[in-house]
Amino acid sequence: MTSIMPQIERAGRKSWLLPASLALNLLFVGAAGAVALRYTGSVPLATVARIDHSATDRLNRLVATLPLNDAQAMRSELRTDARKVAAAQADLRLSQEQVRDSLRAERFDPDALRAAMAQVEVARQNYHLVLEEVIATAAVKMSDVGRNKLADWGATHGGT
Repeated sequence: MTSIMPQIERAGRKSWLLPASLALNLLFVGAAGAVALRYTGSVPLATVARIDHSATDRLNRLVATLPLNDAQAMRSELRTDARKVAAAQADLRLSQEQVRDSLRAERFDPDALRAAMAQVEVARQNYHLVLEEVIATAAVKMSDVGRNKLADWGATHGGT
């Protein structure tokens, strides 16, 4: 009799393993199915679509960190040079479109692609020069505190 009791006790202890294992397996399968369903359906990406990485957005975030008078000076300079900024940005976008057109051409021409890419670099450089001029002109009108905030912007916001 003493030899049967330990076997019954061990069997009793192990009897919960099968239902627990099945429950965990069902949990994992359900979670995997939910994740698969979530990412295979047509989910609106409205939040992602609203993320703006444009220079205008970065400048707006920069201006928001400045003291009031310095922010007004920066906004004033941006309004004054809005046409220059818009023209430089349009040139950049058009040159980027030329790269896309070169890549999509029926008869692909690597030289045309290289020329279009070189034009993008020229347009990007011009766009950055226009933005830098706006910032430099506004900085002349700013206080020491505002210029210090401007100096700290790149270090605190990922170099932008």
